[in-house]
Amino acid sequence: ALTVRFITRRFIGDYDPTLEMIYRHVAVIDGEMVHFEILDTAGQEDSLQIEEKIKWGDGFAVVYSVTDRCSFDEVMRLCFLINHLHASPKRSGAAEQPPVVIVGNKKDLQFDRMVSTEDGENLSKALKIPFYEIS
Repeated sequence: ALTVRFITRRFIGDYDPTLEMIYRHVAVIDGEMVHFEILDTAGQEDSLQIEEKIKWGDGFAVVYSVTDRCSFDEVMRLCFLINHLHASPKRSGAAEQPPVVIVGNKKDLQFDRMVSTEDGENLSKALKIPFYEIS
């Protein structure tokens, strides 16, 4: 839903969260036309699959649900995996680390919240990665 909202500027509540999709999108950022190819993972990959997907990416939004503590607990592991795989000398043309942000989703569901904003901010500070909470 987050990816579709970024591309269409509309919230689509009816979607299959287990379906992996690649979206192509063009946006103007800082006056420059940018072509995006966004892999929206289903989040159910085994470790080999996730490593291949991380190697494919040039930037990452690591998204968790504030209503799901287990999804938050995966953030640190994924960020370390991104860092490790992109720091590898085997990666062609990898001069620097890719941009990464941590995103806490569903902040409007306050009564179902299991992860505090402070938890997200603290992890962000510890990993030195920008943090956002969205709905």
